[in-house]
Order: sequence, then structure tokens, then C-alpha cells
Amino acid sequence: MDKTKILVVDDNPTIRKGLNVRLRANGYEVLFAEDAISATAALVTERPDLVILDLGLPCGDGFVVMERLQKNDRLANIPVIVLTGRELAGNRDRALQAGAAAFFQKPVEDGKLLFAIRKALDLSRGELRFDE
Repeated sequence: MDKTKILVVDDNPTIRKGLNVRLRANGYEVLFAEDAISATAALVTERPDLVILDLGLPCGDGFVVMERLQKNDRLANIPVIVLTGRELAGNRDRALQAGAAAFFQKPVEDGKLLFAIRKALDLSRGELRFDE
């Protein structure tokens, strides 16, 4: 079986590097995009299983990426976890209404992020798990 592909969309190289190490250590294949344009291209060409998305991006913010995702029938079922440095007020509700499976402010504890990833992947695959 192929590894689960996660697209990390963040313009901060330190964040990308940290997520790369944590996600690969947990068996995920990791892809990267630095802005809204490259994120949209990677979504279409790579069809990741999940997206970890920053809201503050060049060339359009994370909300633009989620809007493009939802408008594409072939991509709309890809779960998105928002991981951002932006204020919680307003952004969390807006992200969840835009279709995000989870919302975290940076920095996030590994355990919380990994749990949210597993849960979002299980839901997107139609798998119900009661062991956690």
C-alpha cells in the first residue's frame, strides 16, 4: 500500500522542515507548497490525502486555497487541517465553515496534530474508529 501523502502549505521554511521531520517519522509522505498558487497546482497534480494549510500565504491566503479545493469536485473531499499563526478570533470559525477538519494555532503539540491527522483521514476514508 502506498504511503499517505500530506501536502504541507506554509511559506515559512522552518515550519516546513519541522513538519517534514515529524510527519515522515510517523510514516507519511510529505509534499510542500509555499504559496496559494503552488498549493493549488500541487493539489491537482499530486492529489494528496490531506493538507496542512497555513492561512497567511503569498499569492492568496489559505482561505483562497480552501475555496479552490471546495470548487473542484475531484478535490473537495481532501481533508484540510489549518495550522496558522493568525489570531483565533474569527479565523477558526471561518476556517471550519470553509471546510477545515481542524484548526490549530502555531505552535501545536505533535500528539494533537497527529491525532487530528488520523481522525481526518479516517473520516475522509469512511472509517469509523472507536479506539481513541
